[in-house]
Amino acid sequence: MNNGVLNTILWDDYIMRALREDITSDDVTTQAIMPEPFMVTVDLICKQDGVLCGLDVFERVFQMLCDNSSFRANFKDGDEIRKGDVIGVLVGDGRAVLSGERTALNFLQRMSGIATLTRSMVKELEGYSTKLLDTRKTTPNMRPFEKYAVRIGGGTNHRYNLSDGVLIKDNHIGAAGSITKAVEMARAYAPFVRKIEVEVENLEMLQEALDAKADIIMLDNMTDEMTAQAVAMAKGKADLEASGNMNKDRLKKLAEIGVDYISCGALTHSAPILDFSMKNLKPIE
Repeated sequence: MNNGVLNTILWDDYIMRALREDITSDDVTTQAIMPEPFMVTVDLICKQDGVLCGLDVFERVFQMLCDNSSFRANFKDGDEIRKGDVIGVLVGDGRAVLSGERTALNFLQRMSGIATLTRSMVKELEGYSTKLLDTRKTTPNMRPFEKYAVRIGGGTNHRYNLSDGVLIKDNHIGAAGSITKAVEMARAYAPFVRKIEVEVENLEMLQEALDAKADIIMLDNMTDEMTAQAVAMAKGKADLEASGNMNKDRLKKLAEIGVDYISCGALTHSAPILDFSMKNLKPIE
């Protein structure tokens, strides 16, 4: 996979879990109809306009079921595709093709849907320095693929997991007693190379976070007016990230106000799939 998001060992582990979910013992229908090896070709066809993402994962599903399977792609991840496009041709044992079809399409459809939504939102920020970020609101056991899809769509990954960065949220502040104390404790514990981000809900909390010298401050569910005040207060002191119920309509306004980042959980938790199908299965003579 591109961009170094996954290595093959981790990738195979996730794919194998998905296959085991769908094939607990055997594929009884396919085994009944094709008891012996039977090499075929089948077309992968796009059924909606969008951004393609996940071809390597799609192909790998079949390679894990059939050593001599291969996929001849006509497009690559990141390409804008149209309804009716033949994305490529899969060659393999018909038993592996039929048994792996749903799992492979599930990965491809989910990843392409996320890349498509991300691309549409990133286009709203063209001409601005503001970056669009994802969140940890991902499907369990799909995070590597979903965060990769955000990157393919042109977005930027926020922290990958809890080990990847310091983000002090409201409950951390409650546990520590104050923003100031929470930042002090995080700075004492975390490696010095880690930036410290603090989530705030109002301008008083923002000022405390600035005084504590937080590196990044997340503005949680602030109005445009409050966000503009926050940008004026924080200028040159900390980067600002706007967050909370973000949608496509707000992006340009927030970029105009001048936040550095906009995080959007919807990129991964609410992206509709991009539909594909596998059609025209033919035996290889």
